[in-house]
Amino acid sequence: MKKRGIIWSIVLGGFALAAVLVIAFAKVDTHTTTSDYCMSCHYHDEADRLWKQSPHYLSKTGVVTDCAACHLPPKEEGINRYYMIKLRMGAKDLWAKTVKDKEEIDWASKRQQDYATRIVYNESCVKCHQNLYPEGISDDGVAAHLHYEENVEKLGLNCVSCHLNAGHYIPGYTHQKLKGTVDTGPGEIYEAPTKVEQFQSFTETVPGTNASIHMVAIPGGEFLLGSPEDEPRRKPDEGPRKQVRISPFFMAETEITWRQFWSFYNETMSEGRTPPSVIYELNSRPGVDAVSGPTPPFGFPDQGWGMGERPAITMTHYAAETFCQWLSLKTGKTYRLPTEAEWEYAARGGTSTPYFFEGSPKKYDPKGLRSWFGADTTQIARYVIYKGNSPARTLEPSQVKPNPFGLKNMLGNVMEYCSDFYAPDAYAHIQDGAQDPKGPAEGSEYVVRGGCYADGAALVRCAARDHTRHDEWLRTDPQNPKSIWWYSDIKGIGFRVVCEVPETVKE
Repeated sequence: MKKRGIIWSIVLGGFALAAVLVIAFAKVDTHTTTSDYCMSCHYHDEADRLWKQSPHYLSKTGVVTDCAACHLPPKEEGINRYYMIKLRMGAKDLWAKTVKDKEEIDWASKRQQDYATRIVYNESCVKCHQNLYPEGISDDGVAAHLHYEENVEKLGLNCVSCHLNAGHYIPGYTHQKLKGTVDTGPGEIYEAPTKVEQFQSFTETVPGTNASIHMVAIPGGEFLLGSPEDEPRRKPDEGPRKQVRISPFFMAETEITWRQFWSFYNETMSEGRTPPSVIYELNSRPGVDAVSGPTPPFGFPDQGWGMGERPAITMTHYAAETFCQWLSLKTGKTYRLPTEAEWEYAARGGTSTPYFFEGSPKKYDPKGLRSWFGADTTQIARYVIYKGNSPARTLEPSQVKPNPFGLKNMLGNVMEYCSDFYAPDAYAHIQDGAQDPKGPAEGSEYVVRGGCYADGAALVRCAARDHTRHDEWLRTDPQNPKSIWWYSDIKGIGFRVVCEVPETVKE
């Protein structure tokens, strides 16, 4: 009997100890998921301030959504996953507090959509917001939520893609449809375009607007299109190299800015939902004396980064082409997107190295053991806004120096549209000595060049090629049919224009 009593004592003691541990663990779990506890390690004062200005804190119902409700998945979705993610995020925050100086962390980059979708769990959004059609929701909101319900799994949609400011307030952020015109700022309203009588750089003035575009005279010449086989980080679609000849042309010193693009938008915008077929028909008629321009975008497509002289972004290739058509009609000159060969010729500025300045992508974007010591951006940062030195957003062209032709941001900042369709074997179809070669006669995607602020050094080389991804870049667009003017899922895309040399100047 005595032995049995000891056994029962041990069993009961074990249960008691287990109960104590469970209770203690539950209390620790509860304590370590409070917002105050999160902020003790995740010590971003600005994040705390902006959280308290967000719809999740200042809700109409008075319910305050804490950090864990968004940044941890629901336990119901898997207890093991929940604790693994909690442990990982806690360790990450503790490490940051221990070894990093918060004044040197680029907190603005943490508010970008690409980053937010990695640390906000969609299951958590759905858990709280089970009614996607609350009273008072707009027609656009209904359309967006229907698109979400029908495509959430197929397209991997995420609530935070449209509700980026729900948890942390972002000044000026909105995903409502833009209404009315956009202020392009102060400045002289031009009455006439610039006369071009000589082949020299000039500043185009767009009549009826305060927009001007500095155009750089690019002399004609020969160059090797593509990259040599031994160039570091080279891709197969950059060859075979071909010697080609390029005629003189004018190219914009910088990518088209918001100030310039909004001038086009204000004059040509299409109110309501004009069918794409109608737009194409109107803009393709011979002798047309006006163009039908973009429908309003959802929110401000500058992403809250600022407008003015920053490059205009998120417009489609078609929108860029329509801008060129509008500019041609306004000025009486022929403006268009550059061919791929013209773009690379202009970007190189007479050089034949990976960049138009000294250096190797291995140095500017190290891999393997070299990555432990960081990238040496001293040289590249003078000319390029890229992943190694950018604040995860576009910058004004005044931040960099020009290339040998006097062009800024040919590499980095935003990818730039070319007029050519993309094909991986495009260069194989170009003859050596070809004059002003063009790409394939047809295709489904267009060439983009130069890389953007989010790309590594390999993608901002002069010869690096890329292409549009039309369907992917419209993944979260809820409209049916989808927009022909604005992309919903790409930020680092823009364009610059070229102007053909008038016949009178050629003579």
